[in-house]
Amino acid sequence: MNYRFITIEGNIGAGKTTLAHMLARHFNARLILEAFADNPFLPKFYEKPREYAFPLELFFMAERYKQLKEMLQTQDLFSDLVVSDYLFVKSLLFAKINLPEEEYNLYQKLFDIINPQLVQPDLLIYLNAPVSRLQENIRKRNRSYEQQIGDDYLEKVQRMYTQYLRQHAVRTLMIDTTKTDFLGEPAHFQLLLQALEKDYAPGIHYLEVNSEK
Repeated sequence: MNYRFITIEGNIGAGKTTLAHMLARHFNARLILEAFADNPFLPKFYEKPREYAFPLELFFMAERYKQLKEMLQTQDLFSDLVVSDYLFVKSLLFAKINLPEEEYNLYQKLFDIINPQLVQPDLLIYLNAPVSRLQENIRKRNRSYEQQIGDDYLEKVQRMYTQYLRQHAVRTLMIDTTKTDFLGEPAHFQLLLQALEKDYAPGIHYLEVNSEK
């Protein structure tokens, strides 16, 4: 496999972290996970989004930058495989949804200073799931502050990711997870591993993984 830095992305509840763990174990890779639980503003944001959106997004961006910068300094990307469960640009995408225009413009200026300093992934695996599936997964993992996330918010996130991927030539493997269970169906995971042996051009490439295959 030619990819040394793989990032997994998707909406809230798409299964990013689960798949990142599986890939890291399989390839004996370094695993970088979003430290969402360390963000003290997250529960407050879901209760009072307007009041806490800006500190929430600043904290997330700072933590993501710190994690990825440390990876850049300590990893030999030519020999070591890294798997991450987030794309740094998600900071900007969520800020676009959550912040008023003036705060977003300030946030974007900070993002534009930081982003060029980071290594970009060789391949993005995007887990695309319908909102009903996302809500089911959110209920199952039972994080108290997530239980009030509405369908409309998830739909906004979905649209923002879709718009970004269509506008930028990110080398992306898009997987519809409606009938996909990487953890419970070993054959599904094997199909993904086979797909990772291929070389993809920049842009979106679709991988169909379901129980009928």
